[in-house]
Amino acid sequence: MRTFDPRLIPEVNIGMVGHVAHGKTTLVNAITGKLTLTHSEELKRGITIRLGYADATIYLCKNCGKYSTSQKCPYCFSDTEPQRTVSFVDAPGHEALMATVLTGTGIMDGGIMVIAANEKCPQPQTLEHLTALEVAGIKNVIIAQTKIDLVTEEQAIKNYQEIKSFVKGSILENAPIIPVSAQHRINIEYILEAIEKFIPTPKRDETKEPLMLVARSFDINKPGTECEKLVGGVLGGALVQGKLKLGDKIEIRPGIRLKNVYTPLFSEVVGLQKAKKDLEEAGPGGLLGVMTKLDPSLTKSDALVGNVVGLEGKLPEVSHSLSLEVRFIREFKEPIKVGEDLLINVGVARSVGSVTSVKNERVEIKLKIPVCFRKEERIAISRQVGGRWQLVGYGSLEL
Repeated sequence: MRTFDPRLIPEVNIGMVGHVAHGKTTLVNAITGKLTLTHSEELKRGITIRLGYADATIYLCKNCGKYSTSQKCPYCFSDTEPQRTVSFVDAPGHEALMATVLTGTGIMDGGIMVIAANEKCPQPQTLEHLTALEVAGIKNVIIAQTKIDLVTEEQAIKNYQEIKSFVKGSILENAPIIPVSAQHRINIEYILEAIEKFIPTPKRDETKEPLMLVARSFDINKPGTECEKLVGGVLGGALVQGKLKLGDKIEIRPGIRLKNVYTPLFSEVVGLQKAKKDLEEAGPGGLLGVMTKLDPSLTKSDALVGNVVGLEGKLPEVSHSLSLEVRFIREFKEPIKVGEDLLINVGVARSVGSVTSVKNERVEIKLKIPVCFRKEERIAISRQVGGRWQLVGYGSLEL
């Protein structure tokens, strides 16, 4: 079995959140050297539409004490020691893509809230993303005050004070605020240091049955590939518990829609990869790619996003309806009514459901797309407000 230094295998997922065009993707690029805009429309428009991913190994120089992503210290040129490898999840900032952000929070262990120094704080999606972090229960977050190269010292201080006022009373009240210029790679070492100090690797239970949340799915075959050289579809996401091994027989729920019925898919694990390293088994933490024997037409263009993967017969039951005790996080003029459509996000799954019953704060919803999830997970609830989905609360089967 080929082995790797465990410090070079991703063990924690960090979400990049914040208002559109505040520099999330640029900051990920400054840290990892990878541009997470890969979809053609993203490249054309310069904004993130789908969840983007990148990995980075954090190194510490024992000579000068600074952090970097290099085996040679860029400050004193001494050898560095790897600390751990982290995966970054780059979430969209545009308000119309809030559902994708909520999908991302399902696989985040911690976060970096990106707030630009050259705009007043908070911007609309800054507030929305803070709400999403609170709903998801993500408390280990640092704040990157970006674009400091575009403002004066006085403006940066004023923006800093706006940020402190904005986060007061929230889960980010005590979060460190680090001024950076991602374009000029200024203070990136302090972002890395803050990640090490404030975003610990969560304790994982590898003894449980494996459960993976599918956040991306791909067909990696190039056009014109000969039939005998085609490879199966690839699933990308996060393993939240247990281990997957080469040769495992897996089930994918809720699966695909056949004649108005969702049918689970079954396949076999033929490849596992983290941080471009081929593994024979993979545990929780970091972003994982799973190569399967699935027909690649089933996985292309993120077709299986929202599914969960586990061993055959070991996954949670699929839910076609939900009965939730809802906790609302904002006030609104019109109460939720029977017949109203709500958007729900749980794990990496999202679905629209029609309200069939409302009794006090208990809401029953019939889903148009079934979901599969662990019963202890929070379920984010959004409703149509002013022509767009707005996060209004969350529920749980265990409330």
